[in-house]
Amino acid sequence: MELFNKSGALLASVLVMVGALIACQAKEDSVPPAQVIEAAAQALSVHGGAAAERRLREWAEQGSAVARRELGLFYQTKQARRAEAVTLLEQAALAGDSEAAFQLAEIYRAGQPFNAKAAEKAHPWYLQAARHNHPKAALTLASLASSGKGVARDEEEAAKWADIAASLKAGSTSAAHGWSGY
Repeated sequence: MELFNKSGALLASVLVMVGALIACQAKEDSVPPAQVIEAAAQALSVHGGAAAERRLREWAEQGSAVARRELGLFYQTKQARRAEAVTLLEQAALAGDSEAAFQLAEIYRAGQPFNAKAAEKAHPWYLQAARHNHPKAALTLASLASSGKGVARDEEEAAKWADIAASLKAGSTSAAHGWSGY
């Protein structure tokens, strides 16, 4: 009987250790919060390192929009990886990341990759970013509507986006509710 109790305790201990190892592995494979990913990306841009880049890529492959955005921004600085940067930013933007949408719009507006209709191509991404409460995107939409670059010149539209940008900049979310149809 005593042998059974000892083997039962041993078996229970082994099961607890296996469970802990599985939990550690699952935790290692999970995507961390946005702040952790952004800190890793900042360290990568400052210090470099293949391990940090590989970890960002793993998180991006696990579906993290923030990791895709950060990896895309990092690759944007590498001439040979700019096409991949655009793809990653687009994936992040389509997943709802407003900063990725804004950065993608900035790339298109600047003509990278080279495109004769850069402002027209940028406009939908600015619109998406602004609809997700990105104040710089709303301000850029105001500027585009006021100047007529890439969109029809429309002072009323420019004023609307300028007001939204000001509300977002001031931290007000009241403007963010009710204008998603624009």
